[in-house]
Amino acid sequence: MVAAALLLLTLLAQTPADLKPQFDQIERDSRGSLGVSAVMVRTGEAVEFHADKFFPMQSVYKFPIGMAVLDDVDKGKLKLDQVVKISATDMVPASFHSPIRDQHPSGTELTVQELLRFMVSESDGTASDVLLKLTGGPERITTYLRGLGIDEVTVATSETAMAKDDRVQYRNRATPHAMAQLFRAFQNGRGLSPASRALLLEVMTKTDSGPQRIKGMLPAGTVVAHKTGTSGTVKGLTAATNDAGLITLANGEKLAIAVFVMDSKGDTGQRERAIASATRIAWDWFAGSK
Repeated sequence: MVAAALLLLTLLAQTPADLKPQFDQIERDSRGSLGVSAVMVRTGEAVEFHADKFFPMQSVYKFPIGMAVLDDVDKGKLKLDQVVKISATDMVPASFHSPIRDQHPSGTELTVQELLRFMVSESDGTASDVLLKLTGGPERITTYLRGLGIDEVTVATSETAMAKDDRVQYRNRATPHAMAQLFRAFQNGRGLSPASRALLLEVMTKTDSGPQRIKGMLPAGTVVAHKTGTSGTVKGLTAATNDAGLITLANGEKLAIAVFVMDSKGDTGQRERAIASATRIAWDWFAGSK
């Protein structure tokens, strides 16, 4: 009882600045650069580490693409049941993940809603490029983000372009702070109708990728709506291992979080443990300080 009380007092006495040594160690263990932003949606209280540094998003950028697509649905420019023809030339290269390409190499037809599910829940590169083109390209996505007051998330190029040159991925970039603020804005109902927000939240909650990242060290059954992002590994260097989304805390409050690991020489386990460990620090901080 005494030990537990002392631990609680220690947690209550901490400030986010006191967490820096723990994040420093996680960064060293990741063998790369770590960026973290965890923000309470209701209050704006934050735990951050290198949160204003730019990181390549990789597939995390499919979240803002999804928001912009649904904004077009809200405005009547697109319909969820609208059928989109996908040809063989629309498919991303074999080096990129695409269940659509694998199942329909010669082409197929899918609705906007089906493409959205493939893009977010299955991180399908073909779906992402088709929707990116359908909604007006990278400039349209970035303009939409600026309209929400999100200045440090930039969608600049496509999956196909990233597949051709590893350096291109650094153009699709975000700071952890800005990405967490985008998820906070999303949770607060900005930028989308309630129906569109509910649909995107559903497909993010159903995503199966990255179970050892944000979810990795959280209590069993914790609800997480998120989007992962992962680059290839070239000559032992992995440019991006990311996860970002919304965590439902034990008290029902929402925590917006973005954890990015850049240019790591670590293996998959080291990179994913870094994300899980950073998330757990934020979880414990907000659970202990409330």
